[in-house]
Amino acid sequence: MKKVILLASFALVMTACNSATDRIESSTEVENETMMEVLPEIVFEEEFHNFGEINEGLVVEHVFSFKNEGEGPLIISNAQGSCGCTVPVWPRQPIAPGATGEIKVSFNSTGRAGKQDKRVTLTTNAVPQTKVLNITSTVIASN
Repeated sequence: MKKVILLASFALVMTACNSATDRIESSTEVENETMMEVLPEIVFEEEFHNFGEINEGLVVEHVFSFKNEGEGPLIISNAQGSCGCTVPVWPRQPIAPGATGEIKVSFNSTGRAGKQDKRVTLTTNAVPQTKVLNITSTVIASN
């Protein structure tokens, strides 16, 4: 009789543990699906800009406009130029779904004669987490 009670108790405990595990797994699946639904999506009007020919020593700027077309707030945690001559300025506050923003990129052509291809890499909470903006120019050397 003790064996029967012990087996019944064991079966009850195992059923309760399985039920709790199932609830945790279901909850995690729902959270993951919900998080995927509320991701931001950064969409730029353009991702490339050509300054054309510029004289060495000029600092030129271009503004890249974007929109958060996702369901969650967009956070740009970093913007990094490919060299010290390329400096981005980006919004530090979250961009709401449906809202727009701008990334201003300055390029200093001092000491940069010739064809120039520069990049600004953005790190965001969107998928994919990185976005690259490109600028080019041909810098005419000052003689």
